[in-house]
Amino acid sequence: MNAVSSSTAPPLARRFASMVYESMLLFGVVFLSGWLFSTLLQQRHALYLRHLMQNWLFLVLAVYFIWFWTHRGQTLAMKTWRIKLVGRDGQDISWRKALCRYLLAWMWVLPGLMLAWALGAKGWAMVLMPAANVLIWGMAALFDRDRQFLHDRIVGTRLIGMAEAAKPNGSKQPA
Repeated sequence: MNAVSSSTAPPLARRFASMVYESMLLFGVVFLSGWLFSTLLQQRHALYLRHLMQNWLFLVLAVYFIWFWTHRGQTLAMKTWRIKLVGRDGQDISWRKALCRYLLAWMWVLPGLMLAWALGAKGWAMVLMPAANVLIWGMAALFDRDRQFLHDRIVGTRLIGMAEAAKPNGSKQPA
């Protein structure tokens, strides 16, 4: 089993790489969930039951993240990039903390989307406002003493790096 490195958070570049990988994995989850929804409810047009489908996908993503975060603290992408989510005490988190973290994590994009919508943004402005929101939210970790994201600080969780597993003879495994 891997030892936990509790002293520092993983570098931002590694966390962002994990997010990109997570996005690719979630494409499949959202695709299959959307297909299931559309098939079972016989959705023939994208606008038919649109809000119900959005709520369904929101729920599917919540279940995905909450389940992985409460069962060993790692999604598939986090496991690949050797990142783990733990409570302040270093223990696994409860489903309530995971739910709060999931809801607060939407702050990465929602304020920028709401601002773009409120201002009637068109074209590139519709992309740049949420992108600026993501950049600001992510870079806020640079001002945190433990380099944690703002939603982790608020909820009482933290991301930690997993140390390399040692071989039985005591030497390190190659990277």
